[in-house]
Amino acid sequence: MRGSTPCSCAENQRYGGNTACVVLEEPGHRPIILDLGTGLRFYGLTQPADGTFDGIALVSHLHWDHVQGLPFFAPVLTPGARLDLFAPAQEDDMSLSDAVHTFLAPPFFPVTVDALPGTFTFNEVRPGSFEIDGTTVRVADVPHVGPTVGYRIERNGVSVAYVSDHQQPGCGSMVVDDAVLELCEGVDLLIHDAQYTDDEFATKATWGHCTVDYAVNVAAKAGARRLALFHHDPLHHDTVLDEFGDHAARAGARLGLEEVLVAAEGMKVSVGSVAGR
Repeated sequence: MRGSTPCSCAENQRYGGNTACVVLEEPGHRPIILDLGTGLRFYGLTQPADGTFDGIALVSHLHWDHVQGLPFFAPVLTPGARLDLFAPAQEDDMSLSDAVHTFLAPPFFPVTVDALPGTFTFNEVRPGSFEIDGTTVRVADVPHVGPTVGYRIERNGVSVAYVSDHQQPGCGSMVVDDAVLELCEGVDLLIHDAQYTDDEFATKATWGHCTVDYAVNVAAKAGARRLALFHHDPLHHDTVLDEFGDHAARAGARLGLEEVLVAAEGMKVSVGSVAGR
């Protein structure tokens, strides 16, 4: 649930120190993994390592903190396992496959992605929608640093939106990109970047993220039912996140949100018939 870099210390044990990885699970369907941060390793420990794993990965962008769990995902270290990876098309005519083969290769990592025994497919996404495993996935560009998208996952009338890294327009601004609002409109659960306080944002206004209040604002403007604050700053220890949660819950209640959660490692949330963790 952390942003930027994994971190572990006594002060953040309750909320956790691994970087972005959320999984949507429903019996009879392939798991949908949202981002491949270091939290992916722990999810892998709960999955079969006998070559039967078959999953879908929706990656918001290719920054380190969102992909560095991939080579440590135990299920794909066995022949027969499969992971269909979706991520935004890259700039400068670099294919998604080329990009992954660039960061997962020497000298940045000791082996290439081709050395992992599982099967991978690389699928570039652009704004629009596609169907996979009985699920509609909508894609929208999200303001950040470099090609970045958000996802809306809909199945059987249940909807979850994932906007992990979202550049707030400026200090104090509550303007939201129309494409982001449309992506999040009326969702049952919005998982959204909430990395900074107002004071922190004042010195990091171009770093590609937003404040807790901006996250609440996005959820309210989009008419989301519930909001999960996500992508916590590595410097924000548990007691700080408790305070953020209390503040955001009060603000959200005033704006009509049913619930505001502070995302924590291992947290399970039921959303209709789809469970996320």
